[in-house]
Amino acid sequence: APVWQRSALGPAGPVPGPAMIVEDNATILIEPDWTASVQPDGMLVIRRERPVRGKEHADTSANPIMLEVFGNQFMHIAGQMGVVLEQTAHSVNIKERLDYSCALFDRTGALIANAPHVPVHLGSMGDSVREVIRTAGRFERGDAWMLNAPYRGGTHLPDITVVSPVFADDGTEPRFFVASRAHHADIGGITPGSMPALSHSIDEEGVVIEPMRILRAGRLLESEVLAVLTNGQLPARNPHQNLQDLTAQLAANARGMEGIERLLARYGSAVVDAYMHHVQANAEACTRDALRRLSDGHFVTSMDDGAPIAVRVTIDRDSGNARIDFSDSAAQSAGNLNAPRAVVRAVVLYVLRTLIRENVPLNAGCLVPIDIVVRP
Repeated sequence: APVWQRSALGPAGPVPGPAMIVEDNATILIEPDWTASVQPDGMLVIRRERPVRGKEHADTSANPIMLEVFGNQFMHIAGQMGVVLEQTAHSVNIKERLDYSCALFDRTGALIANAPHVPVHLGSMGDSVREVIRTAGRFERGDAWMLNAPYRGGTHLPDITVVSPVFADDGTEPRFFVASRAHHADIGGITPGSMPALSHSIDEEGVVIEPMRILRAGRLLESEVLAVLTNGQLPARNPHQNLQDLTAQLAANARGMEGIERLLARYGSAVVDAYMHHVQANAEACTRDALRRLSDGHFVTSMDDGAPIAVRVTIDRDSGNARIDFSDSAAQSAGNLNAPRAVVRAVVLYVLRTLIRENVPLNAGCLVPIDIVVRP
């Protein structure tokens, strides 16, 4: 392919692709079937000269190069969801503190890939997606659901998760899911901000949202959402702000759906579906390799009130499996510093990801070799 210096290009005839245009701070690749031309004002315009071709040929069997391509494509889609959420949200928590996370999931609710957002969100969101799958019954195009219940994969109540199904081709069942979780400024409770230090029941922390439909056939169920947010003795203090942030999450999910639909149009549903599982299988293999480098161990630390948090790790190097046992930790406390099972799974997942040497997306495959034991 020819290489052109940007400074040498005048407003003459177009440069056909494939070609590269080089300038001091950038290199521009002109793909085949595209042309680049310099306008009289100096603007470089790139145009498609031929219509989009049919689906690219790709095998459904695992290929190392395509595995890298798809892994980065999946993470890029989640990253773009985060950009939309940050730019369209209303509350400072989301726009400036960046307390949000976005991710892609397979049809079962297993994490496929995420952007580098908040780790405790990313490892626990899969539980929330699975709860939506379990309770929704049937999904239709244009549906979306929300929830924040810690007993259904949530963290603390200000973190609200919005889940959207993604359909492939003319299918009637979702092939994938996208989800966004964002920390809302307030969800009710005994103190503004919904993070009271002295609460002794979940109701004192705000409105508990079980899985509920927020979008039906593309229409926002505004009155139903506001009814939930304003229900009870300690309702959300600014429900319309919650609604604005929820619409930002819906916009983020829409961007994720668009990204997956572009992949489906380019490669076909069979290839995309296969590589979602290949990415998970690769993460599983990398986790087993990391575990084989470890030894058994036991560690205890204490909370401020003296309650122990203890973990015992047992490694089976032959299989690459591990048992991570928190049974010696303190029982559930009467206060509010308790971690639901999904949060325990999230922090274990994040630690495992830091041990993996390869650059793989954090996903559910990392947890396949792990048996996590916690008290009821």
